Amino acid sequence: MSSTFSGGLHQRYPAVAVLVLALAALSGSVGPEPAPAGDEGPGPAPLRAAGLIGDQSSPGSVSPVPPERARGASYLPGSNVLRLADGSLLHLPPGASEGVASPEPDARTEAQVRESRAWLDRGLVPGESVAERRVAERALLDLRLLTRPGGAAIASLYPRWDHVWPRDASWFSVAFSTTGHREEALSILRFLADVQSPDGTWEARYHPDGSPVFDGRRPQLDGNGWFLWAVWYWSVTGPGTPEDREHLRELWPVVEKAAGAAAGRLRPGGLPPPGPDYWETDTRLPNLGTAAPLRTGLRAAADLAARLGHPAEARRYGAAAVRLDAAIGREFGPAGYSRTPRPGSGADSAVNFLALPFAPPDPGVERAIDRAAADLATPAGGVVPGEAFPDEKVAWTPSTAFFALSAAASGDREAADRRLGWLSGHRTQLGAFPEKVSAEGEPLSVAPLGWTAAIFLLALSAREQPLPVPPVPPPEDRWMP
Repeated sequence: MSSTFSGGLHQRYPAVAVLVLALAALSGSVGPEPAPAGDEGPGPAPLRAAGLIGDQSSPGSVSPVPPERARGASYLPGSNVLRLADGSLLHLPPGASEGVASPEPDARTEAQVRESRAWLDRGLVPGESVAERRVAERALLDLRLLTRPGGAAIASLYPRWDHVWPRDASWFSVAFSTTGHREEALSILRFLADVQSPDGTWEARYHPDGSPVFDGRRPQLDGNGWFLWAVWYWSVTGPGTPEDREHLRELWPVVEKAAGAAAGRLRPGGLPPPGPDYWETDTRLPNLGTAAPLRTGLRAAADLAARLGHPAEARRYGAAAVRLDAAIGREFGPAGYSRTPRPGSGADSAVNFLALPFAPPDPGVERAIDRAAADLATPAGGVVPGEAFPDEKVAWTPSTAFFALSAAASGDREAADRRLGWLSGHRTQLGAFPEKVSAEGEPLSVAPLGWTAAIFLLALSAREQPLPVPPVPPPEDRWMP
């Protein structure tokens, strides 16, 4: 999963490569690529940061708060200013890289609090209770701090996570669109548009300046699907002003290349080729973590093309989406929508990408989600990404949030509340979502993890009102003369 699964899964398990390769014989997957020099070894990493402080008047000025400094601390409501255990206020002055503690509020801290609260007020903060809205506030403010000037949405503020994954960044944009912070959502889409490769795909990740990170990862095709979904989502959740339509027309050439690449990569049977999924490992067979986002993205692109007056492109992307949908049902359905079409590949949290809010309800998919939720459960109550995952005891918060989102979107209130409550209850002491949670229930690795924050915000919103779903194109025979 991106930083998460991106900076995490792919990088973290060189010592278990033999185990993964053994599992590959059954699952159709291959082991993780070699970890870049300097990456952490196997096993869960300790919590690196408890939260962030930042100054929005100095764009890009953000600093992590070490766990030891966060003890007994809490944010002033609706802000990035911390009240420490001794009562002093920790904030990040304009242009600074280190936090400064002041014994009393001063003009700078008060200005920062006013600014962040005003930004929250320009959009909507989801949640049905004061407690939920506080969690959502923190998630939104963390996403904002992780989004650099020019729309570079970094996964988390820690080396090897401080990059832009097109996957994560697209979800950031959708979260901002959902809460009405459209300027931030559009800036992310523009960043991704600027770094798109000539062939219409994206590299696995980028530096905040837009240059690719070349560390052995191959391009990850699911990014095409997520980007197309994010552009469509931005377009259908806005007021549709002339300015909005002009922005959409500016993005159209990028959409056209991304959708063309997605459609062009489908093989004769209708599925995309094998490659790395959100686990950041290659599979020898097509994987659900790529196929499902591409289906969503092609459906979104077909609708965008039709609304922008490009009927030929709408037919092409719609036809590709229909072929892919049929192939997913034919190849993944009999295996219970496991990670690859081979049953031995096991359940995968990507099964949620086939459900609401990405696609209309499907009883077979809903049953597969229920089975996967049971098969992927961890002792702490969250889930692992998949059955073939090396560490079955450490929960991954993005995968857990996938189940929260599909439950909320489908109207399963009990499951949604349980998942949302678990995520809320396993944040850091400063309220940031960590990448992982130990078997004992302790936050691990980096925090905040932006992808989890974005999914959580969507799940809260979906519980309150239906999220838009890309329309399903008509069968191909409807397009025949």
